[in-house]
Amino acid sequence: MTVRCFGTGDALYEAYHDDEWGRPVHGDADLFERFSLEAFQSGLSWLTILRKREGFRRAFAGFDPAAVAEFAAADVDRLLLDAAIVRNRRKIEAVIANARALVALQGSGRTLTDLVWSHRPARHRRPRSLAELPATTPESVSLAKALKAVGFVFVGPTTAYASMQACGIVNDHLVGCPAGTQAAAGA
Repeated sequence: MTVRCFGTGDALYEAYHDDEWGRPVHGDADLFERFSLEAFQSGLSWLTILRKREGFRRAFAGFDPAAVAEFAAADVDRLLLDAAIVRNRRKIEAVIANARALVALQGSGRTLTDLVWSHRPARHRRPRSLAELPATTPESVSLAKALKAVGFVFVGPTTAYASMQACGIVNDHLVGCPAGTQAAAGA
């Protein structure tokens, strides 16, 4: 039996834990998707977001930042009627605003990948229990400020830290979790 930090009992959640969470993510579009999904997750179960992930991908043009940056008020209205996603106006508008911020960032010759990964802590110790997991860190506070400085919205320190965990910027698989060893090897 595999010992997991979370997800045991649901095949989709298990696959996410075993194969994706905590694995290093590079590339602006992939990071844009992850940060967008983390924003939608705020206040909800991650499993809810996972179950709607394909709906989000369809609704947000595969998380192509340039395409999403072109969304207009009619697209927001359309998305508010789309049961395949979480229908929250503030979160939908945040994804569009963040796509525009990302396109502007790229237009200035910078990348989201470099911005995000520049906040990787110099040292990080894997937790031994879920009680040791912080909601924020100095690096996530700094990352949230950096993202806001380039125009991102709906990305506070807690969402930034959850994204850092999901994207392998920090490896918060519990000590003893086999996926944590695999994630560290991919860093």
